[in-house]
Amino acid sequence: MPRPTRTPLGLALATTAKAVSRAFDEALVSAGGTLPSWLVAIALKREPTATQQQIADFAGIRGATLSHHLDGMERNGLITRRRHEADRRTHVVQLTEAGEAAFHRMRAAAGAFDQRLRAGFSDTEVAELESMLERLRTNVST
Repeated sequence: MPRPTRTPLGLALATTAKAVSRAFDEALVSAGGTLPSWLVAIALKREPTATQQQIADFAGIRGATLSHHLDGMERNGLITRRRHEADRRTHVVQLTEAGEAAFHRMRAAAGAFDQRLRAGFSDTEVAELESMLERLRTNVST
């Protein structure tokens, strides 16, 4: 079988995605966070008294995994959880003052990371990249 003359696009994209993801995780950790805690915080900034289901829908984290992350955030004083007044089976989650501060630290780290990613790219190139990434998502979703 002949050797490929170019790296398959899927392999190049997968290895790049892993490297970017690892670097983003490190940026969030340096700010005292994690990707799941960042996603939870963003969800709570969009909806300050979100239910666990709303957070799960936004963050794409399900069931026991979300509960595990929320337990840790609650232990660290970043969130509070209480039963919904109308539906005792549902928990409402809110950021605490410490959670707000953590959100701002992670937002600064995410912003700096985004600037790092954009280094050397023009606005036009970034727009083209975003368009190409969307086409790739479409190609694998249909």
